[in-house]
Amino acid sequence: MNESPLKVVILYKPNSHPDEELLRVLETELTRNGYSVYIDRHRKFGVEWAEEIDRQIRTADAEVPLLSASSVQSEMIGFEIECAHEAALVQHGRPAVLPVRVNYTGPLPDSLAGTLERDRYLMWQGPQDDQRLVTELLDSLKNLRCAQPAVRIAPAKGLRLKPRQVTPPGLTSDTRQPPVPLEPVGGAVPLHSELYLVRPADADLRAALTRYDSIILVKGARQMGKTSILARGLQFARERGAIVALTDFQKFNASDFESAGDLYLTLAESLADQLDLSVLPSELWDERRGPNVNFERFLRREVLAKLQAPFIWGLDEVDRLFVCSFGSEVFGLFRSWHNERALDPAGPWAGLTLAIAFATEAHLFISDMNQSPFNVGTRLVLEDFTPDQVAELNRRHGSPLKDLAELNRFLNLVSGHPYLVRRGLHEMAQKKIDIGAFEGEADGDEGIFGDHLRRILVLLVKDLTLTEIVRGVLRGQPCPTSTSFYRLRSAGVMAGNSQSDVRPRCQLYAAYLSRHLL
Repeated sequence: MNESPLKVVILYKPNSHPDEELLRVLETELTRNGYSVYIDRHRKFGVEWAEEIDRQIRTADAEVPLLSASSVQSEMIGFEIECAHEAALVQHGRPAVLPVRVNYTGPLPDSLAGTLERDRYLMWQGPQDDQRLVTELLDSLKNLRCAQPAVRIAPAKGLRLKPRQVTPPGLTSDTRQPPVPLEPVGGAVPLHSELYLVRPADADLRAALTRYDSIILVKGARQMGKTSILARGLQFARERGAIVALTDFQKFNASDFESAGDLYLTLAESLADQLDLSVLPSELWDERRGPNVNFERFLRREVLAKLQAPFIWGLDEVDRLFVCSFGSEVFGLFRSWHNERALDPAGPWAGLTLAIAFATEAHLFISDMNQSPFNVGTRLVLEDFTPDQVAELNRRHGSPLKDLAELNRFLNLVSGHPYLVRRGLHEMAQKKIDIGAFEGEADGDEGIFGDHLRRILVLLVKDLTLTEIVRGVLRGQPCPTSTSFYRLRSAGVMAGNSQSDVRPRCQLYAAYLSRHLL
């Protein structure tokens, strides 16, 4: 019986060279060797396009992203890789992601590095590598056909966020000062970046770390700066003499989430590696004990008992645990350490601080909040930038916004959305465009925020019920359920304090989504 051809989706950034030249080579050779190849060449964007992208990725056997200096900055390519990664969690490892570095050996943005960190890259530095790359890719695809499915469980990142709109009072900073050097926008802001804007939550986080609170919660929507503030808090703790480790759940593979035991062992191995412990967690695991007991014993005996200083454990992107079947079990264990510390202040758990960054409303996934770490400890919520903060960032970018009127126009479009503010100021400063040109192309499908906006559209159409709710909100209707309200707010798509006053996060989103959904 003839096997159906494997389906391969190739991701690339349009109008980029040599990406498009390599794309044609791979398309020709894969097709010639009997593979079904899909490439998104549509330039008419909308709901049908978004549905097609989602369907093609979910039904593919392999995804081949072409990673060049230009394409690694594409938010849409990052999102398509993330979609493949999440689909693989529930579809026995399919699609497999086979990334190709296109004459690029530099670092990847955090959003890509987290997902692709453990994957093997294929390399291409010029046409002389065409045949070698094709051969290696064909070998990988052949191995994929023979591979046995290994992945069963599926934590997926849901929609998430919390925002608010702002009314600009005026420019308050000295616009005559020279700008600071520009840097790529997206992902965590480098520790020593002069473009990082200190917010009240930074001081609150430092205060909590100084007190060594048992649990510190850093909540904020996607692209609100959670990872950046957490990184600075952990660095502050190091400088004060604490022992620090960081776990980013975004970097974990599907196999790490197959069971609570698998996850705990991965966590233990990561901690042992970061803390340079001379133990192998797998040799300490006793299958006669439950997963919780094994991990707790490891943490108490091999970490807390042997460290000569307070231990700060940063946990980023913990939202991935919310949809795991054993997520509540893990969070319950975290909560138990907080309780034990309160009952025995001189006990081993007095030396542990958990700093947890997350976006999704925990109560949507944890039924017994008495077993949750999300209603105890110190809670920090990241808010949108204020007008004064946007004015200060404008100054640091060389004042592409020339006066209060231009600042108001900018805020009316993007509100205080941290990513949109930084990306918008960066583009205006780098390309030397004024506010009029910025407004003219901001909500275009291939404009300044094209990748970002298309990502939101694809994200929405993955859930048809949520898409209909967004249509209703755009027509002035409230969210029908609290769950939908929190999901849209956590995703950064909507703002508001309740179902009844829900509204699009900013005018940019309102204009774009109205054009494509109404």
